Amino acid sequence: MSLDLHSLEMAARDARGLAMDAVTVCKSGHLGLPLGTAEIGAVLFGNALSIYPEDPKWINRDRFLLSAGHGSMFLYAWLHLSGFAISLEDLKKFRSLHSITPGHPEFHETPGVEATTGPLGQGVANAVGYAISAKMAEARFNTPEHCIFDHHVVALAGDGCMQEGIAQEASALAAHLGLDNLILIYDANNVTLDAMGPVTQSEDTGARYRALGWEVYEIDGQNFQEFWAVFNKAKASKSGKPHFIIAKTLIGKGIPEVSGTNRAHGEAGVKFTLEARKGLGLPEQAFYVSPETRKYFAGHKEKLRRNYEEWKKIYEAWRSANGDLAILLDGALKGETPDLLANVPVFDSSATIATRKAGGDVLQSIAKSLPLLISGSADLHGSTLNYIQGGGDFNRENRAGRNLHFGIREHAMCGILNGIAYEGIFHASGATFLVFSDYGRPAIRLAALSHLPVVYIFTHDSIGVGEDGPTHEPVETVSALRCIPNLDVLRPADPEETAGAFAAAFSRKEGPTLLALCRQNVPNLNEILVKDRREGVFLGAYIAKKETAALHLILLASGSELQLALQAAERLGPGTRVVSIPCFERFERQSPEYHEKVLPKAVRRRVSIEAGVSDTWFRYIGLDGKAVAINRFGLSAPGPKVFQELGITTEAVVEAAKSLG
Repeated sequence: MSLDLHSLEMAARDARGLAMDAVTVCKSGHLGLPLGTAEIGAVLFGNALSIYPEDPKWINRDRFLLSAGHGSMFLYAWLHLSGFAISLEDLKKFRSLHSITPGHPEFHETPGVEATTGPLGQGVANAVGYAISAKMAEARFNTPEHCIFDHHVVALAGDGCMQEGIAQEASALAAHLGLDNLILIYDANNVTLDAMGPVTQSEDTGARYRALGWEVYEIDGQNFQEFWAVFNKAKASKSGKPHFIIAKTLIGKGIPEVSGTNRAHGEAGVKFTLEARKGLGLPEQAFYVSPETRKYFAGHKEKLRRNYEEWKKIYEAWRSANGDLAILLDGALKGETPDLLANVPVFDSSATIATRKAGGDVLQSIAKSLPLLISGSADLHGSTLNYIQGGGDFNRENRAGRNLHFGIREHAMCGILNGIAYEGIFHASGATFLVFSDYGRPAIRLAALSHLPVVYIFTHDSIGVGEDGPTHEPVETVSALRCIPNLDVLRPADPEETAGAFAAAFSRKEGPTLLALCRQNVPNLNEILVKDRREGVFLGAYIAKKETAALHLILLASGSELQLALQAAERLGPGTRVVSIPCFERFERQSPEYHEKVLPKAVRRRVSIEAGVSDTWFRYIGLDGKAVAINRFGLSAPGPKVFQELGITTEAVVEAAKSLG
């Protein structure tokens, strides 16, 4: 099959013009990548990608991710030309309030955008997650008679992405897992924002990727034929290796005054766009698309439609022959979740176990209810205890495995989990120690921003870590995570709250949930009904011990410190109430009436207790309350001694309450 070079050249010219016009109108944006990679865009969207704009969520489409998200006008222009629901008016509103063409691509906001890629390198990890999900889907749903999943995942990255550590972590794992359905295009223009590439980089990136285990190709990225030939070769390859295309480009091509320099990266070329448009042969009319380009993409869309209709015939035949698989896939795509608590056995009332151990037990029951639940760990399954028994490992030989070994790659793990969640078929979860959430925080933040239902099973949640010392004791971490909008942070107190926490986490569809689980053993708090503990977690907070006289004092606690609050209440009299707050965010979503029922405004004598910094608790205890907390780093000693030394004790709660008068 040969390329229609004239039509693709016209399309590349028109896409450059759209990028220039959009950035000029809003006086903000990044021209360099859209201009430098226009030929790549023309081949991808005008020839090589298997997509169908009328069904942007088609389950067997090729996925394209722009990891270098600052070049968003590249993506918006090509989605528009391809026939996705992005109009010229949308392009004219680039970066404006409430537009579907924001400064960086955002998932859910724009048809055809597969991931929220702002921070550089995230899209590389997301693409690896997409590729893993695709392999898992092939293994679970394809049959010898019907292949309904055989798509590729394509990402475009720049020098900045290559420099970010997350891209290195994710790329190493992609090669190790043999993700030959992944194609990473490196826009190698040798330019970063501040300076030319040699100021900060001198490595041989191709040699690095070869060493990792990728198939590496080097081409002129502005030669249609070269790129098309290599891309098709990568798509057809069965080498068992992911594919890395080094595309040498001229950044800002089309604006001679800045092209090839770091000045082309942003909007410095805007003042030259009038002459640049003339040089490209574009008319004075802004946001111009030639009739030739419109005609070409209309014809290409018809070809895509025919391919899509052929696939639909296979898909319908698959559905007829595989009713159970069709029901499973339909439920996954609709986000359906059964009652997850129904099949979780009640713990022995005498159980004294860590919530990480309780969580591991609960996970086994939930995994049976959710056959598409995937669990992974950053080299800590033996400590985080989230391995799905009997689920097998996902690797080159077993694409149906339910357990992912991420290695010591926390940032990549979180970015990859996002990719799996973007795909929308599997329930993605991963684990590490809570203190290392800081390594994955940028990806966790993006999961919250993108409303991805990722579950983080993070253990060793406090000074209870003990002998490992302050480097591993996350005193500030829970409060810091609570600051991320749309992230539910759940810190359960005992095995039954843990059961509720896992069920709540894997039932949530609107965003991610982080489970903060303890290492040290805690008692089963039998003075609270099992039903109240399990269901109370869904509400975020509940009355764990109700006063038996006129209410005059409220003790608030989360996690392993709830036991201390209950003990203190026994010594503080019948007018004392204990409130468990395993999840601030869930509690905030309850009605004002429920807030008043649990924390009546009239009762201002309040004490909080948590083995961490006090900052986030003042929203509930007010300026009149007292926080029993740790506003310093921890210590290296046995856990009980650290709790005693740092004042996280029943006695400290009693003293704080009495000090309120």
